Amino acid sequence: MKVGMMMTAEETITVFCVDDHAFLIEGLRSRFEKENGIELVGTLPSADRLVDEAERVRPKVVLLDIEMPGRDPFEIIDELRKTCPQCRVILLSAFVRHSYLDLAVKMGAWGYVSKRDAPAAIIDAIKQVAAGRFAFSPEVISRCGLDPNRPMPSGGKPESRLNRLTPRELQILRMIGRGMPRHEIANAIHRSPKTVDAHRSSIMEKLGLHDRVDLARFAIREGLVEI
Repeated sequence: MKVGMMMTAEETITVFCVDDHAFLIEGLRSRFEKENGIELVGTLPSADRLVDEAERVRPKVVLLDIEMPGRDPFEIIDELRKTCPQCRVILLSAFVRHSYLDLAVKMGAWGYVSKRDAPAAIIDAIKQVAAGRFAFSPEVISRCGLDPNRPMPSGGKPESRLNRLTPRELQILRMIGRGMPRHEIANAIHRSPKTVDAHRSSIMEKLGLHDRVDLARFAIREGLVEI
């Protein structure tokens, strides 16, 4: 995009968008071109190559669709925190879930917006996050019952058992809920199967559950995975 005379390259908010709906991406691209100070520097239809592309392009904000097929978006957020720490992720979702909000905060995302939000609301979230503030759109605030005057959540509802889990345990619980076997989980998190077993035992103890079937049912019931 063309940057206005008063906007320096350092002030421009560079955005990388990952979504498998071309219509949405083109709509955002058109809107960004009219918005002084925001530049779309790359897009992908899936998150499989996002870590590599983010390292190459170094965007300030990554807009990531949470409901695409392929790699777990929360696993990718965890990787980006290590390989591209200056990238701030905003999750994009067609269906707002409080469980996604819980996970977003725990795994290191900076914001959560809905595809039902007006473009202006998404742009406002991008600006807030680029400025170092957590941002949740009006649709997310309404659906999740957040206080609009205090949009930064503490990691979920106080009574939620999910709050007892670490980010790694939440990641593994999602994988169990998706039916991934032990060795696939180990490969995904780059740890040994014994480490996966240790995490699974810890999750069961914290949640008061007894076996893998219970864990899968819990993950589905809490909305951590799609069925």
